[in-house]
Amino acid sequence: MGEGDAQKLVIAISSRALFNLDDAHRIFEQDGLEAYSDYQIEKEEEILEPGQAFPMVKKLLALNTQLPDSLGIEVILLSRNSADTGLRVFNSIEHHELGITRAAFCGGEPPWRYIEAFGCQLFLSAEGGDVRVALDHGVAAATLVSNATGGTGDDQLRFAFDGDAVLFSDEAEQIYKREGLDAFAANEDAARKQPLMGGPFKNFLASLQRLQHALPDEHPPIRTALVTARSAPAHERVIRTLRAWDVRIDESIFLGGLTKTEFLKAYRADVFFDDQQVHCRDAADHVPTGHVPHGVANSD
Repeated sequence: MGEGDAQKLVIAISSRALFNLDDAHRIFEQDGLEAYSDYQIEKEEEILEPGQAFPMVKKLLALNTQLPDSLGIEVILLSRNSADTGLRVFNSIEHHELGITRAAFCGGEPPWRYIEAFGCQLFLSAEGGDVRVALDHGVAAATLVSNATGGTGDDQLRFAFDGDAVLFSDEAEQIYKREGLDAFAANEDAARKQPLMGGPFKNFLASLQRLQHALPDEHPPIRTALVTARSAPAHERVIRTLRAWDVRIDESIFLGGLTKTEFLKAYRADVFFDDQQVHCRDAADHVPTGHVPHGVANSD
């Protein structure tokens, strides 16, 4: 990518994350690649319905009308389809008037290989294996596991993030898993003034903040929230960490172990990122949810 693209937010998304391809994927799993290809070519004039990430992508791309070119947002399609079977996807992109012009159709090969070449800061996919490799290469990534497609009826784009192993490293979560809650609380109390190390979504959050600074303060188009199981006094280290990073987050919700789902619904999240599958399962019927397969919770 050229120097002029350095401040752009570039997001890579798979075709199954952007559109509902459940029927086609079922044919692929049951009958194989040839049957899948025949089905996609036969249906290529039939427009695909929006998938889990569609409302988020539509809101993101709409922000380009309010941003300078140097701070624009680009969405790249990364697909395991061939260009031939992917024609249905591009027909659907055109029909829904999404400003997506760049794509890599990989003909069955893993598409994560092109994430760095496109300069992507976030990768969203329905394929957990591709997501893990993207995370291993230092790119924020999540497997979309939701049954919800979002769409909150307004233009504001609301991101929600878990803390440990998503925005922050899993250093504190490791202590919790290894030694229990009391040891975790004692460690966080002792280290309350020591910033946590960054997790896989730290840089993506910083990119969102750059966009927020360039967008109107009144009725802000982007809003961010930390939704964490932490409670007082373990909240202090989180607050001091964000301060040390010089990163502002709009809302911070410290739940002390309460289920996150009702709070995510009240916040009306367009997408929620969490490393723990149990939290993702709870939220998946209600808000678009991305599982971040990172850290000690995903090491088994």
